[in-house]
Formats: sequence, structure tokens, C-alpha cells
Amino acid sequence: MVTAGDFRNGVTFELDGNVMQIIEFQHVKPGKGAAFVRTKIRNVITGSVTERTFSPTDKFENAIIDRKDMQYSYSDGDIYYFMDQETFEMLPIDKETLGDSFEFVKENDICRVMSYKGKVFGVEPPMFVTLEIIDTEPGVRGDTATGATKNATVETGAVIRVPLFINNGDIVKIDTRTGEYLERA
Repeated sequence: MVTAGDFRNGVTFELDGNVMQIIEFQHVKPGKGAAFVRTKIRNVITGSVTERTFSPTDKFENAIIDRKDMQYSYSDGDIYYFMDQETFEMLPIDKETLGDSFEFVKENDICRVMSYKGKVFGVEPPMFVTLEIIDTEPGVRGDTATGATKNATVETGAVIRVPLFINNGDIVKIDTRTGEYLERA
């Protein structure tokens, strides 16, 4: 059990049947009245963020989230298969569970699979990936001083913005959280 007075950033707990995680918290002690805890909490499964206040004595059940590194093997339609690297068992996961940042993941990449009470609710890809540019327009000579960018398609099919000097066949490093080009690899 965790009380609202013990809240810290990153703490997960059960609230009304949902798994919540503290993003921000503030203990408030007004001049008049009782103290309270103002929080910004995220529903871990749906991703929605809400603000809520609690009494410091409110008690909640701890929610333990399992995070396991698994290797992405292949997809079969809308089902994606991940292999447990210890037991070599395959875990099927729906496309809706994966999220937008999964478009940068290629086969054999290691991802973090998150579950609560045995139910998978999310997959975190690696923070940075290196991918090959398979389609982009050639840069226009003399147009480099403006910091201009152009669209480029990477080997997984995702489209990103890259500087004009990037060409087909270049290997680039991408931040999967933002989908931004970082550097040539």
C-alpha cells in the first residue's frame, strides 16, 4: 500500500481499477484547512493524463508493472511476434498495442514489453535506431545555408525529415521517441 503523502515521480498505483503513474506531485499546506497533494497522473494503459488532488492519508494499492526485454521476430498481418530471450517462447501482440514509435523497429531489434498482471499494454522500442535511407530526393546545390530539410523514407517504411545532404543508401540515427533525425551513422 502507498499513501498519497508518499507519492513520488514514477510511482505506480491502482485507482478505480486503472493503473496510474505519478508524473508530477506537490504537497500543499494552505494557511487554512487541511493539507492535500496535487498530482498530475497518467493512466499507464491508455496514456491519458489528468490532474487530481488527494488527501495525504488516502491509501492505494501498489501496481507493479513488469518490463521485459524481448526480441521482435516478425509480423503476420496485424499480429506482431516477440521472442523471450530466456525461454525462446513467442508472444503475439496486437498492432494497436504497439504505438506510433514502433514504425522505426526492424526485425531482431530488442524492445521492452510492458505488462500488468500478465496483460501486455505497451511496447517500448529502443530509444535510438540506425536505419538506411531507401528513398529521398537529391538535395539542391546551394540550398544548404538555410537549414532546410526534406522527406526521406527509411527501410522500415517510416517517413522522416532529414537535412538536404542525406542521400539514398545513407545510414542515419533516429530518436524513436520523437521520430527525428539525429546524425549519420
